[in-house]
Amino acid sequence: MPAMSGGGKTYSMYRCSNCGAQSPRWQGRCSLCEHWNTLEQVQSTALREKRRGLRYEAAATREISGISIGNSPRILSPFDEMNRVLGGGIVPGSVMLMAGDPGIGKSTLLLQASDFLAKTGRRVLYVSGEESGEQIRLRAERLGINGEGIFFLSETEPEIIIEQLDELHPLLVVIDSIQTMFSKDISSAMGSVAQVRDCARRFMDWAKRRNVPVFLAGHVTKDGSVAGPRALEHMVDVVLNLEGDTLSPYRLLRGVKNRFGSTNEVGVFKMGGNGLEEVSDPSQLFLSRHGQEVAGSVVIVTMEGTRPLLAEVQALSTHTAFSQPRRVAAGIDFHRLLLITAVLGKRLGLGLSDQDIIVNMAGGLTVSEPAVDLGIALAMVSSFGNVACDPWTVAIGEIGLSGEIRSIPHLDRRLHEAAKLGFRRAIVPVTQGGDSNRTELEVLEVHTLTEAVRAALPAYSTESESAMVRRRRL
Repeated sequence: MPAMSGGGKTYSMYRCSNCGAQSPRWQGRCSLCEHWNTLEQVQSTALREKRRGLRYEAAATREISGISIGNSPRILSPFDEMNRVLGGGIVPGSVMLMAGDPGIGKSTLLLQASDFLAKTGRRVLYVSGEESGEQIRLRAERLGINGEGIFFLSETEPEIIIEQLDELHPLLVVIDSIQTMFSKDISSAMGSVAQVRDCARRFMDWAKRRNVPVFLAGHVTKDGSVAGPRALEHMVDVVLNLEGDTLSPYRLLRGVKNRFGSTNEVGVFKMGGNGLEEVSDPSQLFLSRHGQEVAGSVVIVTMEGTRPLLAEVQALSTHTAFSQPRRVAAGIDFHRLLLITAVLGKRLGLGLSDQDIIVNMAGGLTVSEPAVDLGIALAMVSSFGNVACDPWTVAIGEIGLSGEIRSIPHLDRRLHEAAKLGFRRAIVPVTQGGDSNRTELEVLEVHTLTEAVRAALPAYSTESESAMVRRRRL
């Protein structure tokens, strides 16, 4: 119902404190996020004022061909690996979200980047809602950073932060973290969907108007997704995930979204006493047993963005002690493992129904492209038959349901990377043999999974075929 106030007529509305959805009347559960008892009464005039403050500056309608793109160069970070993931550097006016588990190194990486840019003579503002200035200073000293040119602000209100930004005119802004920001204009708790969305939009508005890049550090949930609204990833220009095991010194910086470059690029870092250090040759990291003959181990070549990476896939097949065999996938898609297991059982006749199967990507790497199917299948056959594959052979190819080996993209780049690291043979789909003529590798072209097993595991193929002959005679 309308309510009268001294400033004129206003209308009572109800807004969800969790997601910000509005309703003309009170209800026990929000119709959008389905949370109970989150609707709060507000005045519609106040809502309009808040929205008005979040709008961009008015601009005239123009043709795209007449828009000037300017000549602002990208801002380079101190790490080539980071520049690769960003598509060549930091774009002025962009908003970048860096997410990762607690203690993974987000603040360390952003502080190192801030120090590098501050040494160019420009100002950098580091805003923290979680740590005090003394804590930041201790971290800087541990990393060998004197802090000159880096200005620190311990604040959580975006309105106050933006006022300081307009006075300081920095080259780069770091907000650590976006989940700690709290606007008094939003009647919801810190870290809620409405708060995160509203605060992020305020910083994005300022970044676009001032043409200054902004880094937003973000926490992740236990399932690995960014905490807060999903809309946050859609709002920003770049989404970076810093991945890795806290017990391991290696970190992977993965580009999930990038409006200014290719996605799924990966940068490899190593956490040391002086902070994060980039790894120039990441393929060596993922080849833990390079040159050793081990049953259940096969080398694959995967594409991470535009970079080919060699990695070792490990498989273990053992008789189960339970009524239902287990399937464990670490670093690969679980459903892909089930598909490959079914194809091996149907097309090769492998008795895997009573086998526990464990597949792991060495080095903590996560792969998702189908081009690694052939390597996974050969590793499983190698473990099942206890026959080692040639350690200087790489396997590249997608497996179809009928057992055929399907073509994959960027085969020439994959083969060149394998040849550079000293590999001698490659098993590839037969339809792409022409791409391999520019390498020094011995290329074995195969049509089916059966041909691939014969090429990679001749000892297992001979033994299995002899066993089948004996079985027929009996």
